[in-house]
Amino acid sequence: MHQKVDVCIVGAGPGGALLAYLLAKKNISVLLLERTNEIAKAFRGEHINEEGEAILKKYGLFDQVEALGMLKMERLEYWLNGQQTKTITPAPAVGHLGIHVPQAHLLQAILEAAAPYDTFQYCLNSRVTALLQDEEGRYGGVRVMRDGEEFVIDCRLIVGADGRYSTVRKNAHIETSIRKHGYDLLWARIPTPDNWSPVIKMALVDGMQISLFTQVKGFVQIGWHITQGSYPTLRKQPFEPFIEKLIKAFPELGKTVQQNITSWQDFVLLDVFSSQTENWGRDGLALIGDAVHAMTPTGAFGLNSALKDADVLASLIEKQTIETLDYVTCATKRKQEIEKIQALQIEKEQGFASQFTLIV
Repeated sequence: MHQKVDVCIVGAGPGGALLAYLLAKKNISVLLLERTNEIAKAFRGEHINEEGEAILKKYGLFDQVEALGMLKMERLEYWLNGQQTKTITPAPAVGHLGIHVPQAHLLQAILEAAAPYDTFQYCLNSRVTALLQDEEGRYGGVRVMRDGEEFVIDCRLIVGADGRYSTVRKNAHIETSIRKHGYDLLWARIPTPDNWSPVIKMALVDGMQISLFTQVKGFVQIGWHITQGSYPTLRKQPFEPFIEKLIKAFPELGKTVQQNITSWQDFVLLDVFSSQTENWGRDGLALIGDAVHAMTPTGAFGLNSALKDADVLASLIEKQTIETLDYVTCATKRKQEIEKIQALQIEKEQGFASQFTLIV
């Protein structure tokens, strides 16, 4: 079975979904492919910053997301040995230190906005198995497996928005440079204790960072840095002494931690790395988001950078000129910004301990 569209976007995360919506609005036919069978899949980076907020407002999406549920962070606290040592509050003009937006809410708002356009199509459970090229090497389609059936999508442009392990990037043989940061991350989510306000809390434990992010619907997300590659050894050790360090760092979490984190299985491991890809596109193919520049969790830049990529790429694509898309200009507009953000992430990681040198 064959299908033909102007643009095929692989990966229905926030960046891919936003790009599909913006192109559909420009009367460009677009097919958005997602390999999973639901939009509300597990997702860890769910905070938008000022840039992400501005993009959502630019396209009239912010109010819809807010109606579904979001949470504005009121302050950032630093804790040492169970005591609060420093507090940072937002600039009055901004009014928050980041906004927690569940991915399901963000995607629902974007997809509902795109749905009325005849130029928009969306397919779940669709896994790309190959990229198709013509005799000159220009990309012109993808081969897809959906519900056990193989079919072909012919298109004028393929966009890989399929994450840091991008199938599109790998199949296009585009090399990416991986940088390790010396740590991995353990995620866990617990209910908030009573009288918990929308805050971000940071602590230093055994020289490693622990972060708490308040979430919509009464949850706290825990991000615990551990030495890179240490988890297989760590989980062979007794669990209780490890979790006692978390309770010592944040005493008010004691009861909810003891009730909800009872074994190593209550953590999810994230292999932390960042990446830079010199080539952001080729004839008939472009990459955005983590597919072209994976971020570490530091500063919650990944989601916002993907939204910005989609915003910039959509501004450069016109229905009449898809085949002549200037990939160099597209990449140049974003590459320098990404390099600055990744340098800032490294600076924040290396300087984290210095936040605890003075007790205020």
